[in-house]
Amino acid sequence: MNTKICVIGSSNIDQFSYVANIPADGETVFGDSYETGFGGKGANQAIMAGLLGAETTMITCLGSDIFAESTIENFKNNGVNVDHIQRVNGSSGVAPIWVDSNGQNRIIVIPGANNLIDADKAISSIEKIADLSVLVGQCEIPMEVNQKVFQFAKNKNITTIFNPAPAQKLDEEFLEYVNWLIPNEIEFEVISGMKVNDENLINFKKEIPSNLLVTLGENGAVLVEDESVLYFDAPKVNVVDTTGAGDAFIGAFAFGLSSSESLNKSIELAVEKASLSVTKKGTQSSYLN
Repeated sequence: MNTKICVIGSSNIDQFSYVANIPADGETVFGDSYETGFGGKGANQAIMAGLLGAETTMITCLGSDIFAESTIENFKNNGVNVDHIQRVNGSSGVAPIWVDSNGQNRIIVIPGANNLIDADKAISSIEKIADLSVLVGQCEIPMEVNQKVFQFAKNKNITTIFNPAPAQKLDEEFLEYVNWLIPNEIEFEVISGMKVNDENLINFKKEIPSNLLVTLGENGAVLVEDESVLYFDAPKVNVVDTTGAGDAFIGAFAFGLSSSESLNKSIELAVEKASLSVTKKGTQSSYLN
């Protein structure tokens, strides 16, 4: 069983403000509590895979500030290899997050060092990881970096998973290097220009070379095949904070694929881990049992 996963992507320090109602334009409100935690979509996905037992390597770029060393220690403490983390002068990424009483969030990502990740160094790192089975990426680092790295990985027969978040249009050429495209509902609408329904999902799948799996929040996920869709229901849970749920899904799905689980079992595991994560506050902290 080969469970070697590499995640290339962002690392941020999450800054949570919990409030009953998100303030309107020009409005000041009192919040309930404030917390900081480790985040970044790439880091979150790597942590979930590492917690599940995958041999996980993180390729990310950190700054020269106080957040960098603590981020590295957090990776180590959660089973993620840090040998290929890049460093630059300047600030690491941060993400102020507002969470309302329904558990819904608003997030501002300030990339910092994430924008300075070096594609050639990343490819050199991947070359050094023997028997790598899965590469995972997202849109929180420059897409030209993803393009080079995913092309290299696909040519090496490494299974590639791409989570197009934050949502943006994707080049057709890039999708040639993506085995699994996994957007959420909003991201699907941005990429495809269509609402999520069975007909639109099937039509879009016909337009792309990638396998398509769409996450649906509390409604689970849907696997899109050539002429059909297969829904995977999520368990009913008490929602506290939805931050990082999509990343929990991606990390768990990557683990399932890398550990030779069936496709359906991998999706079921991903839905389960994402659903559990929303029952606790925080991002990576919500992945812990």
